[in-house]
Parts: sequence; C-alpha cells; structure tokens
Amino acid sequence: MGIFDDFSHFLETRLEEFLRNNPHLELQALVEQLKEQEQDTRSLIQELEGQKKRLEDEILALAQDIQTWHARIEKAQKAQRLDLAQAAQEREAALLRQGNQVWGQMEGVKKRLIQSQELLQQIQQRQKEVQIKAEQMKAEQAKTAQTTANSDTVGWNQGANYRTYNRAADPLETVFHDWEIEDELREMKRNLGR
Repeated sequence: MGIFDDFSHFLETRLEEFLRNNPHLELQALVEQLKEQEQDTRSLIQELEGQKKRLEDEILALAQDIQTWHARIEKAQKAQRLDLAQAAQEREAALLRQGNQVWGQMEGVKKRLIQSQELLQQIQQRQKEVQIKAEQMKAEQAKTAQTTANSDTVGWNQGANYRTYNRAADPLETVFHDWEIEDELREMKRNLGR
C-alpha cells in the first residue's frame, strides 16, 4: 500500500504544482467543484423538504388521533366508565409525547433546511465571483497570449479526446527513451574509460 500512497501523493503534488503554474485551470477546477457542491446542496435541500413534509403530515395525523382520544376521554367520563377514561388518557399522553418528539425532529429538519439554503446562496455567490475572476483572467490571457500557445497545458486541454496514456504509442515517450539510452551509454563509456 506504501507504493500506491507514495504514487498518489506524487500525483497530487504534481497536480497542485501544475495548477499553481496554470491558474486558469485552477479556476476551471474550482468552477467544477462548485457545480458539484451546488448539485449536492440542491439534492440535500430536496431531501430535507421531503422529510419536513413527511413530518408535518405525521404531526397532523397525530393531532387528529389526539383529538379522537380526547373526545373518547370525555365520552367515557360522562358515561362513568373510569377504566376506559383512564386508558384513553394514557393513550392521549403517549400520542402527545410522540407528537412532541416528531415536532422536535421537524424543527431540526427546518434548521438544517435553512442552513442548506444559506449554503446554496453562498455557493452561488462564490460561483459568480469565480466566474468574474475567470472572465478577467481569460481577458488578460487573450491580451498577453494572442500569438503564443501555452504548451504546458496542451495535454490538460486535450483530456476529452485523449482517453488513456499509452506509453508504447506515445512518440514523445520513444524520443525520450532513445535519448535516455544514449545518455546511459555515454555515461557507461565514460565510466569504463576511467
């Protein structure tokens, strides 16, 4: 696992270095991250609204049950059926406790819903700021790099067409391989000549 962790750390370090050297891509990555956060937050809001609706419906059903049992208490007391009145009072008390618990859950969901909506607004504000920054950076790049291509980001921008890295089919890999072999041969000759 150590080799994988080392390799993963190496890739993360190289990616961070690459993004620092190419801030426009860093902004692009930030835009994508903010879009994902917005989608996740919207999903959470939708889920919380569903929970809130379910809890509200449960509270209304409990309220109707409480009314029913309250009426039964009064009816049993009028009929001098104290055994039934006491049982109905216990049932009413249990429903009231359950109603209080569900009410507390609904209040918690409402708070989370408000927090999620505030978070969504913050994400959207941040997206606007990043979009403005990206447009400014694009305008600056257009001014400074009208005739020169940024060769450092060619591989990054070709990501959609360039599926996976194939070492055997890469002409640059072949050139480097040949150069490295020649360099090793020169080094070996130098060492033998000593």
